[in-house]
Amino acid sequence: MALIDRFFARAVKRGQLTVIHADGTQQSFGEPDPALKPVTIRFGAGATRRILRDPSLGAAEAFMDGDIDIVEGEILDLLILFASNNRWEDDNSVLMPGTLKTVMDKLAFRIGRINMQRRSKKNVAHHYDLSGKLYDLFLDTDRQYSCAYFSDAGISLEQAQLDKKAHIVAKLAIGPDMKVLDIGCGWGGMALYIHEKTGAEVLGVTLSEEQLKVARQRALDAGVADKVKFELIDYRNLTGQFDRIVSVGMFEHVGTPHYRTFFRKVRELLTPEGVMLLHTIGRAGAPGVTDAFTLKYIFPGGYIPALSEIAKGYEGLRYFMTDVEVLRLHYAKTLKHWYERTVASRDAIVGLYDERFYRMWCFYLAGCFVSFEYGGLVNYQLQFSRSRDALPLTRDYMFDGERELREPHKVTLRQAG
Repeated sequence: MALIDRFFARAVKRGQLTVIHADGTQQSFGEPDPALKPVTIRFGAGATRRILRDPSLGAAEAFMDGDIDIVEGEILDLLILFASNNRWEDDNSVLMPGTLKTVMDKLAFRIGRINMQRRSKKNVAHHYDLSGKLYDLFLDTDRQYSCAYFSDAGISLEQAQLDKKAHIVAKLAIGPDMKVLDIGCGWGGMALYIHEKTGAEVLGVTLSEEQLKVARQRALDAGVADKVKFELIDYRNLTGQFDRIVSVGMFEHVGTPHYRTFFRKVRELLTPEGVMLLHTIGRAGAPGVTDAFTLKYIFPGGYIPALSEIAKGYEGLRYFMTDVEVLRLHYAKTLKHWYERTVASRDAIVGLYDERFYRMWCFYLAGCFVSFEYGGLVNYQLQFSRSRDALPLTRDYMFDGERELREPHKVTLRQAG
């Protein structure tokens, strides 16, 4: 049995994988399982060598280049087959790299991890300055490019993203006279929502020129450009004082060497009674490294932190951590919507870029999905305050505020407390 076939035999026990090798030989692995779709793949001449040389990056690039062709099923089915057989919590995954590969990956990751300020804008542009037409094809209408909040399993992506904004804004207890900072504001949806629902003034900052253009135009179109402003600026260069700070989906780009800088700067920007909410992808387990595919093709300089790493960033800075919430499967549900919309828009995406880009994007979204559905990734919502008295004593204000925000005709939120 070939080396790669031995790997498949160990990795797939439930569900059925059929592999057609480049020489025409065929091998099946696992047992049929009604919960898992059978998958058949065909290897090109170089696929096996690429996978054995670097399993993670090699498999991704072989799929992108058509050296791995999925005859039955699709890339999501293939990754589900592997990931469901090797769940993070079972601690027996054969997908984990060997000791030497792990050491080398960590060394390379640390060398390239110093996210210097001069590189941050370039790293952001690599991903977020892609064509706006691409994001329109798979995101919700508000272009929320972060984990949605599924208050009910059967709701639409649009509703789940609306509920996410309500969930976050309710936690912040924002009053109409407050000044709010949105670090990593994306295309402006959260900032505009905050002003619409609370009346507060909002400043959103981004390092993406494309996002900035869209956000500013949206504020102009809504007639609130004097109250909701957007700037192209690194958070480290900000000055002033804000009553509330929110950051959604940006912390993954900060870099572990700069966590201390981030929290120190946020504390400096908060008023004495200020509150900050951080929404970030996180590792359920120990610190790790970013996989080679993600670093090369998706998020250069990106890193998903463990909770222990985040804690090292704020410990000793005289913050009160006032609330912690772990969202487990919400991002998996979000990513499933994004993946399905991407597949439905195949022709449009190939027209914007090419077949290789389309395959890369599918691999990215499918890989992220299985990481949340079966792997060790979660979302953290962490709330901090400089004052022990800034927020009510119980979490009831969050639930009350969220219910009020969800009322379809409400446009203001009374300050809690």
